[in-house]
Amino acid sequence: MAHTRQILLALILGILAGGAVNLFLPQWAGVLDTQLLTPLGQVFLRLLQFIVVPLVFCALVLSFTQVDRSESVGRYAGKLLVLYVLTSAVALAIGMGMAAWLTPGLGVDSAQAAGVEARDPTPLAQWLVGLVPKNPFEALAEANLLQIILAAALVGVAARQLPEQSRPLVSLLQSGYDVTLKILSMVLKLAPIGVFALIASVVATQGFDLLLKLGLYVIGLLAAIGAMAVFYLALLAITGARPLAYLRHFGEALSFALGTASSNATLPIALNNARAYGAPHQLSAFALPFGTALKRDGAAVLQGFNALFVAQLFGVEVTLTLAATIFSTGLLVSFSTAGVPGAGLVAMSTVLSAAGLPLEGVAVVAGVDRFTDGFRTSLNVMGNTANAMLLSRLEGRGNAALSDSGKTTSDQSASGQPSASEAGR
Repeated sequence: MAHTRQILLALILGILAGGAVNLFLPQWAGVLDTQLLTPLGQVFLRLLQFIVVPLVFCALVLSFTQVDRSESVGRYAGKLLVLYVLTSAVALAIGMGMAAWLTPGLGVDSAQAAGVEARDPTPLAQWLVGLVPKNPFEALAEANLLQIILAAALVGVAARQLPEQSRPLVSLLQSGYDVTLKILSMVLKLAPIGVFALIASVVATQGFDLLLKLGLYVIGLLAAIGAMAVFYLALLAITGARPLAYLRHFGEALSFALGTASSNATLPIALNNARAYGAPHQLSAFALPFGTALKRDGAAVLQGFNALFVAQLFGVEVTLTLAATIFSTGLLVSFSTAGVPGAGLVAMSTVLSAAGLPLEGVAVVAGVDRFTDGFRTSLNVMGNTANAMLLSRLEGRGNAALSDSGKTTSDQSASGQPSASEAGR
């Protein structure tokens, strides 16, 4: 928890420092951002992205080599997809409902030029073909998580069927996994500095003027995100997954996502927190990378809320047909939104285009997108991790570990470094 508090403190100090620069030293904001804040933040993000691929690949292959792993993959994936669709539908409904209730688009000036071009959504058949890597090294180099999952599954299942011949490979991957965990614990010590730089950069260069002009929009979107977070905590409570223990152990990943606005960069921390929480290692090693590639509750809330906001902004009547189009398109787009800062705006243009709404609406909210991006990313991470913990309960595994997790692993979660026994799992 000490490390979580450090990250939250860095967030607050970054907002205050960025606001002070924007208000009192605006002439220095650009120089400080380009010469100090942005480089610091980018270096930290690069260090995390450096370990995402080897950590995920090694963890997945090692998990697939376990005795019951190959029989479990289809069941895990099937249950997760059902959970993803259901909870993403709830997120979309909350976003659309909040926008319909607050009507934040009424009275906002829409006389702006659009800055983001629409793009056609990828056809389903092409998306399915794209899941299969034609070059495993290309998938690793591009950090394509879905292709990495499939490649790791093939390697892991084949290694399991050749236990003697694959022993050197498994030993190498285990060593790589342990080394990557050590690198993660080293990088996490820099997290407060990286989070401070990233959030201070945004506030120093953009200020708070746009937040005041679009105050109801920001309040409504954050309220929808908060409502979805409460929904997840209620689900955890109903299934006996101890929401307070969840917040205690995954607080580090959630606060880190808030500061960096990158689900991909948060993945190593989420995997580490899952061990501290007591989730079965085999399950979390598959579910969390899978969810990082697909699960975007923050994007679902954003697409539903923004589409109705734009309709109100330009006086477009929201018919049942239009609402259904927004809902179905937003649901599909939420699963294809990249886990990097700013990806929601490009995805928004796809939903607006499919619904026949003016793309100029993208530019209206573009200025405040980075302010809300971190909150949406935290919801993405919460949706991913909470669904993994729900799956753990559905599988009936790890219940004893979950009940005792707060007693035995809180120190490990605070330090960001797993014990030797856990690193070897």
